[in-house]
Amino acid sequence: MINITLPDGSVKQVEKGTSSMDIAKSISEGLARKVLAATVNGIVFDANRPINEDATLKLLTWNDTDGQMTFWHSSAHLMAEAVESMFPGVKFWVGPPLDNPKGFYYDMDLGDRKMTEDDLAALEKKMNELAKQQNVFSRKEMSKADAVKYFTEKGDEYKLDLLQNLNDGEITFYTQGNFTDLCRGPHIPNTGFIKAIKLTNIAGAYWKGDEKNKQLTRVYGVTFPSQKEMDEHLAMLEEAKKRDHRKLGKELGIYTMDDQVGPGLILWMPNGGVIIEELEKLAKESEQAAGYKRVVTPHIAKESMYLTSGHLPYYADSMFPPMEMDGDRYYLRAMNCPHHHKIFDAELRSYKDLPLRLAEYGTCYRYEQSGELFGLMRVRCLHMNDAHIYCSKEQFAQEFKAVNDLYLKYFKIFGIEKYVMRLSLHDPEKLGQKYVNEPEIWKETEALVRNVLIETGVPFVEVKGEGAFYGPKIDVQIWSAIGREFTLATNQVDFAQSRSFNLTFTNAQNEKEIPLIIHRAPLGTHERFIGFLLEHYAGKFPMWLAPVQVKVLPISDKFVDYAKAVSDKLKNADIRAEVDDRNEKIGKKIRDTEMMKVPYMLVVGEKEMNENKVAVRRQGKGDIGLKSIDEFMNEAVAEIKERRSE
Repeated sequence: MINITLPDGSVKQVEKGTSSMDIAKSISEGLARKVLAATVNGIVFDANRPINEDATLKLLTWNDTDGQMTFWHSSAHLMAEAVESMFPGVKFWVGPPLDNPKGFYYDMDLGDRKMTEDDLAALEKKMNELAKQQNVFSRKEMSKADAVKYFTEKGDEYKLDLLQNLNDGEITFYTQGNFTDLCRGPHIPNTGFIKAIKLTNIAGAYWKGDEKNKQLTRVYGVTFPSQKEMDEHLAMLEEAKKRDHRKLGKELGIYTMDDQVGPGLILWMPNGGVIIEELEKLAKESEQAAGYKRVVTPHIAKESMYLTSGHLPYYADSMFPPMEMDGDRYYLRAMNCPHHHKIFDAELRSYKDLPLRLAEYGTCYRYEQSGELFGLMRVRCLHMNDAHIYCSKEQFAQEFKAVNDLYLKYFKIFGIEKYVMRLSLHDPEKLGQKYVNEPEIWKETEALVRNVLIETGVPFVEVKGEGAFYGPKIDVQIWSAIGREFTLATNQVDFAQSRSFNLTFTNAQNEKEIPLIIHRAPLGTHERFIGFLLEHYAGKFPMWLAPVQVKVLPISDKFVDYAKAVSDKLKNADIRAEVDDRNEKIGKKIRDTEMMKVPYMLVVGEKEMNENKVAVRRQGKGDIGLKSIDEFMNEAVAEIKERRSE
């Protein structure tokens, strides 16, 4: 017999070889019908896979993220089976589940054939047929020799490539219906769980993400356990299309891109420049109040500095190629921290200088693969709301909490109601490879961060193997107004670079001590954050952030001078105002201003001019009444100053 510990702490004794599904059935047949997979000792297992030792067990349903990921991974295999039936001889690369966007994709080599939108409809129909067959996903362990033989006979160079890095004991095949694939799993019990299917897109994707390799066909899809959930998801996608930051960015004149400038390099238009200035103003005000000192550092540095920091060995693939000058190699900076460390090291420091908080809106350059570039979300030049805090171990908890409090302040300003902190930890098995080889310091530092999160009561989850190479970090996940998830920024702890750069301060006992370093960027980068805000607000920025805050609309040419006088008065109060003096009817002026999502419209005609007033219209709300210029101006100034989110 073996002991199975359930999430509520209760223990079940079962026969060795019992599956998670067997245990679910012993609890409730209704529960068993919902189980998609299970977490056994922290590892996601097939629900039908035997358990052969004492274990902790969590049954996974659609309500669990791991349950959804298993569902979509299995759906990718179902799609591959349908593709294979329609395109004999197709070869598959990888088909992972996706959390954002929700669903899955599969990369495939169709040879000389091309898949069309019409094919997607036929594939959906075939997938529905296969799903209804309720074919079981069966797992089979394979030796490397047998696996290589299988895919050699099929002439599948893609799976043979995957097998190169696998050894005996690490290789499994999964089969459902007439489809077999190299896969580590896990999968749902059978295809019958998949009730609603939508293939959403066909795209090109370079093999391994390398533009020098062959371009494969990538098919995206999403599935759900009910049609109702599919309908809700598709409605959300339609709303997301309207809020697409790439579409809104162009329509509202926020940013542009140009082939002669280069992919992933953003050109900020005047309206985008205004938003950037307002975000910087907010950050600078907040950081000045919190005791930060502003610095400015170069966009390039010698190779030796990045070797000292350790970035080159770990991040060389993400950095632009070096430049040769005067016998030295220089790199465009991909991160600001080494530059700030040099500023710390430029003077002798004592405990009285700490905590030292150095802030900079630093420009960084990262060579993202062309296939990964995406609007403002993945770029090659980014402007980061960066800062580094140098503190003693005793000061760490207070400083780390203050950074988290800054995040919460910003969430309130921008109306971000749902968020979670992802505590990213190291993987002990990759010390010296992916992570600095200091096991005891890793444990100590991770405990410090975990305790601060617990004490401050912020929601967080722990993720193994996603820490920075020099220490644990927090990735801040936020959700937009329509429920789309974004990674906003990061809050990192660094115990390694102080040693690399030999950074020290003199403590109260007149002894040399190494500072802890906190890397933080609460507003992330201009690029990603403005992309998020465009979608979060659907382009309807709150007044304080709107590029144009007020548009004055004269009813006819006779009132243009009065409109300009109103606009000038608003500008003198630091309100961003413009006059629409086009020879157009007032209805068109109002519609066009609504389309540009300007918060306020002031309509002026003879009555308004004679009474020194304005007819006020609010974006999305229509006419809100006649007001004196001073009354409107005072209300607008207060709304801007308070940074109201409405």
